[in-house]
Amino acid sequence: MAMFINHKRIERNVTLMAVLILITVAIGGLVEIVPLYVVDTTIERVEGVRPYSPLEQRGRDIYIREGCYVCHSQQIRPFRDEVERYGHYSLAAESMYDHPFQWGSKRTGPDLARVGGKFSNEWHVAHFLNPREIVPESIMPGYAFLADRKLETEDIVARLETLIAVGVPYDEAMVENAYADLLAQANPDADHSGLLERYPNAMVGDFDGNPRELTELDAMIAYMQILGRMVDFADIDAGDVVQQ
Repeated sequence: MAMFINHKRIERNVTLMAVLILITVAIGGLVEIVPLYVVDTTIERVEGVRPYSPLEQRGRDIYIREGCYVCHSQQIRPFRDEVERYGHYSLAAESMYDHPFQWGSKRTGPDLARVGGKFSNEWHVAHFLNPREIVPESIMPGYAFLADRKLETEDIVARLETLIAVGVPYDEAMVENAYADLLAQANPDADHSGLLERYPNAMVGDFDGNPRELTELDAMIAYMQILGRMVDFADIDAGDVVQQ
C-alpha cells in the first residue's frame, strides 16, 4: 500500500518523475555502454576474413557509388528459407572491415552476400551489360558504361590510408604494394604470388574480357567474386536455423 501511495506522489510531481526517469535511463545507458570500453571488440573474429584487395575495394566503391545497395542486401538472415536459397547466414565478422556495411532486408534483387564464385566472369559481364539477356524478367538497369570507363588508380594509396584511419588493418606491405596489387589482380600474365599472400582467395585474371585496359567493370566484378568467399563455412558449425 505504501508503495502505491509513493508511486502516486511521483506521478503527480512532474519534476520528480522527470528526474527519476533521467536517473533510470542514465543507469541503463551506463550498463550498456561501459562494457564496450573494456573489450577489444564486440565481434567474434572468424578465420579468413581480411581487408579487401585494392581492386576489390575500388569495385566496392563503385558498387556504392552506383547505388547497388538500394536493391541488393548483403545479409542472409538465420531463417531456413534464406539459408536454403542463399547459403550460410551472415556473420558479423564478415562485415567488420566494411565502411559502410551493406546489411539490410529490403531486396528488389537477390541478396549478394554469397554471390562470389557462383557465376563466371563472363556471366557477370553479360549481366552488367544487359541484365535481361541473363534474366528476362529483371528490372535491373544496364551498366554497360562501366566497361568503357577507365578505372581511377592514382589515389588507391590514399583510399587505403583513409580506411586505416577508421580501423581497417592494412599493413605497410599492403599500402606499399597497393598500386602494383591493383594492376596485377586484373592482369592474367602478372606475378600474383605477393598479391595472394597478402589477400588469400582473391580471384585473379582478366575480369571484363578486355585485358588491354583496366576498367571499372574489372573492379566491380572483382568485388562481386570475393563476396562470401573469405570464410570456409565447412569449418563453422551452422547450428539450427530459425523456422519461419
